[in-house]
Amino acid sequence: METEVISADHVFKSYGSLKALDDLSFKVSGSECFALLGPNGAGKTTMMKILYGKAVPDNNAETRLSVFGYDPRKNELAIKNCSGVVPQDNNLDEELNIFQNLFIFSKFYKIPSKEAETRIEELLDFMELKEKKKSKIRELSGGMKRRLVIARALLNRPKLLILDEPTTGLDPQVRHLIWDKLLGLKRSGVTIMLTTHYMEEAFQIADKLIIMDQGKSLMYGSPKALLASEIETHVLELSRKSAEDKLRDIIERDGNGNRIRKEESMERVLYYSSHTELLKSLADNLSAGDWYIRQSNLEDLFLKATGRRIHEAQ
Repeated sequence: METEVISADHVFKSYGSLKALDDLSFKVSGSECFALLGPNGAGKTTMMKILYGKAVPDNNAETRLSVFGYDPRKNELAIKNCSGVVPQDNNLDEELNIFQNLFIFSKFYKIPSKEAETRIEELLDFMELKEKKKSKIRELSGGMKRRLVIARALLNRPKLLILDEPTTGLDPQVRHLIWDKLLGLKRSGVTIMLTTHYMEEAFQIADKLIIMDQGKSLMYGSPKALLASEIETHVLELSRKSAEDKLRDIIERDGNGNRIRKEESMERVLYYSSHTELLKSLADNLSAGDWYIRQSNLEDLFLKATGRRIHEAQ
């Protein structure tokens, strides 16, 4: 039987008239990666902060919260002792070198000096930063800083790792390196909570996820199961809107509109369908270079759930 690490039931959080979280519920099992996906302002970071006690949910009789059996509203310190947090900002001491940043942080967990030195060496090797051990923070690339923050979050050998957009702005090589390290941590028994704007990241790492918007859960499940149940299998993507004119009459004449779902942006048109042959027959009417057919992915599902328009800040 799977061990339940996190249980969040009917969580609400308001800032004045803004509802940051609106009846959000989910559960996370041990050694699982659980991702929160949503546009900016969806409430992802707020939910993360509530889990480790940095934010307090609204006082609601329905709300139930548990992290390793502790209530974050009452046992913030106990949760922090068994967790590691990677915030959106790197918040490293620019005047110190890599080793000094980690060593000073180890004192918050009262790790003995010799043990801390050994642990730091292990983590620098794990995050491929050993050669930069004495480098000042200002000398590091963005990817190195991010790997260092993850190493810092692992100092106390946490059972839960909370990652708030850990790879934003990083190049593909560094991003894939971090994915591999996180998958290794998950296999070793670490439970991971993740927010990310990279849909491929969530697909590669997350066992389950929530797609949320304006504080509400829109979809909840495993990435593969959601793709199988909530969206068509393929998409015909037109790179020029003018190419759509060649298809409109064909779709209406053949009566296949009920098997095709259309989405469009300012410059592109997308036709979704689980009938691949139908999409191929439509493509036969288009000029080369105006189209391509691909499998639907998690980003398509995300946009179907949340819409293609950017939400204005409230």
